[in-house]
Amino acid sequence: MTFQALWDNTGRLLNMESKAGCVPTVPERELYRSVQAVLPRETDIHQSPDCLNKGILRWTLHKKVQNSPTNSLSLLWVLIKELEKAERWDSLEYVIPLLHTLMYAIIQTAYIPDDLYKRVYDFCKRLLTYPQPYCTVGLSYSRRIKSERSVPGLLYQRMVVAEQRLKNEPYPFQERIFVLADPEVFSVSLAQVVLADIEAASSSSPIDHMRHVVQHSIQATLGEQCHGAPLANTLKDIDVEPHFQDVMATAERCVEEGCGRAGGALKGRLQQLHGDIVAGVNSEAASVGPLFNCPLPNPEMSFHLWTEELDIWREVAKWLRSSSSSEQFSLIPEHEDPELGDSSGDLMPPDMTRFSVMSNDSGIERDLPHGGDASPVALLDSGSMSASWEPCKSEQESVRLSRRGGMKVKPSVKDSVALMQDTLEGHTGPLGSRGGGREATLQRRAGSNATQTPFSRQQRLFTARIVVMGGDSIVGRLAKAYYCLRKREARRIFLTMKVNLQFYYIPVCAASTTTSSDKENHQLKQSPCTLGAYLSIVDPWYNCNVSSLGCMIPKLAKMQQTNPSRLKEPFVSDVISYYVRMAQQPVYFNIYFVKITFTSMTKEPVEDVFLTHLEVGVPDLRHSQAPMREKQKKSVADVCGALVCISYKKVTLSGRDTDRGLPMRTTGAYINAIPFSTKEDLNCLTLTLKEWPAKAKNSNGEFKIRSNNIKMRSLESQSSLRVTLDRDCQRTYNDVQSIEIVPCLDPGYCVQKNMMSKMNLGEDKDAGLSKYMSKGLPLPVNTFASIIN
Repeated sequence: MTFQALWDNTGRLLNMESKAGCVPTVPERELYRSVQAVLPRETDIHQSPDCLNKGILRWTLHKKVQNSPTNSLSLLWVLIKELEKAERWDSLEYVIPLLHTLMYAIIQTAYIPDDLYKRVYDFCKRLLTYPQPYCTVGLSYSRRIKSERSVPGLLYQRMVVAEQRLKNEPYPFQERIFVLADPEVFSVSLAQVVLADIEAASSSSPIDHMRHVVQHSIQATLGEQCHGAPLANTLKDIDVEPHFQDVMATAERCVEEGCGRAGGALKGRLQQLHGDIVAGVNSEAASVGPLFNCPLPNPEMSFHLWTEELDIWREVAKWLRSSSSSEQFSLIPEHEDPELGDSSGDLMPPDMTRFSVMSNDSGIERDLPHGGDASPVALLDSGSMSASWEPCKSEQESVRLSRRGGMKVKPSVKDSVALMQDTLEGHTGPLGSRGGGREATLQRRAGSNATQTPFSRQQRLFTARIVVMGGDSIVGRLAKAYYCLRKREARRIFLTMKVNLQFYYIPVCAASTTTSSDKENHQLKQSPCTLGAYLSIVDPWYNCNVSSLGCMIPKLAKMQQTNPSRLKEPFVSDVISYYVRMAQQPVYFNIYFVKITFTSMTKEPVEDVFLTHLEVGVPDLRHSQAPMREKQKKSVADVCGALVCISYKKVTLSGRDTDRGLPMRTTGAYINAIPFSTKEDLNCLTLTLKEWPAKAKNSNGEFKIRSNNIKMRSLESQSSLRVTLDRDCQRTYNDVQSIEIVPCLDPGYCVQKNMMSKMNLGEDKDAGLSKYMSKGLPLPVNTFASIIN
């Protein structure tokens, strides 16, 4: 079935269900066939149309059951049976997709009997005996099922409250999704389609969300004793906020008390609340009937084209300050970052000119004039400098000079611990293993290390989920922004103490190509989405849901332009919501630091970072006179390319790294941080040199080196180099003399290292907590299962 036909059938089905006003009961056999259709197969990586259909089929399956409690419960029974069958047949490739589908259905199901809870919980516990990543996913979901079983409806309640920023005291967590698109891939028309899709999914009000939380919590606890339809109708006519606060306080109190005492207290209180709400309804209307299903709304999203003018951390700071307006979330003034603005109302634009004015006052507040402000600041033209961005102040505040707090240069111990906490919690292995220096293994780190480290993560009330859409250039830009943030936080901590950052990637290419099974290496080399192609190989469920979305977005935009009257069912926002909610297993990619020196002595060296790819070209590629020895050996009059000297440290699996160096004439070089295939999945750089054809040792004329430390320098004054980072044309450097590449150091490690070096003078070895920290700065990209070997 083609994409057009499948999408038409799906839209027709959803349109019929919306017109009917209810969702018909789906037979269990049909649900079984739908589940089998969405499961990933080995051929999905090489057959993009089938993978494309699986993404739509998974979305259609959840659409079928989200508005019908009967269908949701039937789907849960089908999924748990399939999971147990996959366990008996040792079909581990189906466990992760089935388990994610099961958990997403559990969150949305109105009522689940206790025997089904127990069956799911027992299966998740059995996964703890399996290797990574199954044990990690099983541990995460067993904890969720245990809390959901003791307090039914807790997962739905907490998810809606955090994502929709509903004000309450018992559960003050808040989340926000920032979708960043590459302007080189997303045209204006394509960006408008995605923006319209996101806006169409956020039409409900906070009162509607509160009503759904109360409805879902009461039904999940009381089950068949709940009057579904009368309760829903009554909640529409009353002030629901007091009941919402009551439900939140009761549920969170039961969570604190533990599983032993939670069940009876929760059921008794919600049963009393249910009786109070439906007390005014007549007996016939309040008779026990079918449960009323509450849809799971999409989280709050903001869509941005990531241009040079956009500072993503400034956008995160705006959201943080707007969410911190209440006393409960008030920010301490000393934790404010002047570079990100002073408050939610006066964020300084990035292109705003900063004026330095010499002060002539004594610095003592009592010496300030009581009248108007006579300082030199008042003599500046306030209309041209500050009126465009400063908020209007009251007359009383304007007559008195207000002093701005100075920047704290030396970070406190608390700030240093908060900055290096992620490094300790996320990058360490067992305490007996050292994190400093080169990692003990070249295997790529993946998955959550919550079970391997004794360091507990500080709970942060805010979570910013950064979703980037595009090719390798957009993830390279994300890596550079993340590195700049860590450097700024090392100087003055602000976001690290408040916000938990989660990164997601949706590969979207301008033109997708289909490759055969015997061209996997060629696929990764030529694909403009190298990172997405790698994640699609190591995580099949990512390939079915996320990579397929990148292929569908241009087609959906074309269909929308062809038929504007088509039913606008939110699809892109639905898939993004599923991705950010269920993908909790990160894959870590090293960020590499590069120092670029130019041929001109007057031009200062440039320091930059890259994540996936670095390309070295010879722009003035021409034939030059060959040295005498090369003429005698090969009888060749001319040679092609530039003569460069390469110094590197060759990495080996045994850990016995050796320093190497050699001169070579080359026509170009490629440095890849993403492996070409899963068989070569080593956490290091692969340098591929294009040799002079007369001296090439193989038919391809390529010479490969694996290393993490590379230096390349042109030996000819007339041959300069051109360097491009992460396939980003905006990050291209010309007239380059030399480059030096090393793994990027984490500023959190550098802070701890500097603190300990002052105490241990003359010792270069790591001491204190720094010896348990990883030196490198990786970028964690969340997937559904991390790496499945």
